[in-house]
Amino acid sequence: MSSLSGKAQTVLGLVEPEQLGCTLTHEHLSMDYSSFFCPPSPGQEPLSEGPIKMKNLFWIKQNPYSHKDNLLLCQEIDAVREELLHFKAAGGGTIVENTTTGIRRDMKTLKKLAEETGVHIIAGAGFYVDSTHSSQTQAMTVEQLTDIIVDEILHGADGTDIRCGVVGEIGCSWPMTASERRVLQATAHAQAQIGCPIIIHPGRHSDAPFQIVRILQEAGADASKTVMSHLDRSIFDTKKLLEFAKLGCYLEYDLFGTEFIHYQFQPDIDMPSDNDRIARIRMLIDEGYEDRILMAHDVHTKNRLMKYGGHGYSHILKNIVPKMLIRGISQDKIDKILIGNPKRWLTFK
Repeated sequence: MSSLSGKAQTVLGLVEPEQLGCTLTHEHLSMDYSSFFCPPSPGQEPLSEGPIKMKNLFWIKQNPYSHKDNLLLCQEIDAVREELLHFKAAGGGTIVENTTTGIRRDMKTLKKLAEETGVHIIAGAGFYVDSTHSSQTQAMTVEQLTDIIVDEILHGADGTDIRCGVVGEIGCSWPMTASERRVLQATAHAQAQIGCPIIIHPGRHSDAPFQIVRILQEAGADASKTVMSHLDRSIFDTKKLLEFAKLGCYLEYDLFGTEFIHYQFQPDIDMPSDNDRIARIRMLIDEGYEDRILMAHDVHTKNRLMKYGGHGYSHILKNIVPKMLIRGISQDKIDKILIGNPKRWLTFK
């Protein structure tokens, strides 16, 4: 506890929180999302095969989980390295890499990318959603799961000595499964032991974030060191969002750059535009929650990379921040969201 307290932990070691700079709190740099392949609509099966090309790029953007090659971000390390250099040149400092056990976390690659680009990379400990839990994971007790999470932070993950600096993204489904509940409880126990920041992937239902915070708090977690991801696709009702904001966790809008007509994982959800996200953030600022807002892109498929005509990791800095300024959000508040709030969250208690 004493060695971590007051520090942030990157894949290259401990750093002073002031060194983190502008931080994207929810990204992926290498992962395999192929277990979430969605079969295309009847008659469109041939579109799921082959490489990404200009002539199928719009279809892939609208159906990102129906193109097999698109789900293998782990194949694009060279492109990701180039993108991180663009991110750094645009003023970026830190990426929180949310790939956990179950979606092919690659600690050695993360360390190499950090060494080669000078961008601080903070890796995530723990487990993704139930459908990626191994039979061994599903059989573990809360205590056993806690020990694994703590070990990934104190000693290293996946057989390496490269240490994680956050717990998450911890994956939850809707409805939540018994295995996911145990992982959540273990996450809370780990946080209580070593004061680590945690970040949650909620199930796709507006009640899911509330249920998750309740389970975490009952198990001893600190809401003020907890991030609820994907609120831009989870809670649309303003009154309900403000009710959730009162619970005290960080409110993350992390799908910037994702705009499509049909959300394959939950057809009932109309994915908001980036302008909608900015309006949401401004509303939360006006309601007094500027100390609790975080932003990111959640890049996790190839089509989001600049190599394939996507927005890349610099989209928020290059395109969203200027629009926020136009919409009356001051630079001081933007700095709080992109620098101050992440720094506070990522500092071990």
